[in-house]
Amino acid sequence: MKIKISDVAKLPSRFGNFKVKAFKEGHKEHLVIYKEPLNESPIVRIHSECLTGDALGSLKCDCRDQLEFALNSIEKAGGMVIYLRQEGRNIGLLNKINAYALQDKGLNTVEANHQLGFAADERTYEVVTTILEHFNIQKIRLLTNNPDKINSLKDIEIVERLPIIIDSNEHNEGYLQVKRDEMGHLL
Repeated sequence: MKIKISDVAKLPSRFGNFKVKAFKEGHKEHLVIYKEPLNESPIVRIHSECLTGDALGSLKCDCRDQLEFALNSIEKAGGMVIYLRQEGRNIGLLNKINAYALQDKGLNTVEANHQLGFAADERTYEVVTTILEHFNIQKIRLLTNNPDKINSLKDIEIVERLPIIIDSNEHNEGYLQVKRDEMGHLL
């Protein structure tokens, strides 16, 4: 896999002072937000882009809450967030909004993706191993509720899975239930 890698830059934020580095994979540009120390088994969050949640604060999902939980965690203990450009479980923004429209008509998140001709989750995680290898990381404490992320990291030792514990709201209760019951998320 041919990857272009940026220089390191400082990223002061409301969550703390981090460093950032971009990784360009084909047409996708992923971001690593990290705080040292990156010890023998740092905390790592693999987070897929969610414009509606992360940037706009949508209450239909739990993405922003998960991202903020991760940034607060690495501010305290060191580690990294690998921010993957895989909008809408990798179906893209246009299709994600079409899926939202189907959800407005009563379909759940999985049914909406299927109606549009997609799998429940189209994301892939091969680039994560490349990114971790770049930082000379072989062992991690993975901050996730998603078993697909755990199972996808074949060449990286996951010494511990750290759960992300956040509250639901009236707009995402059904979404979280589908993630748990149909997608196997550890909620």
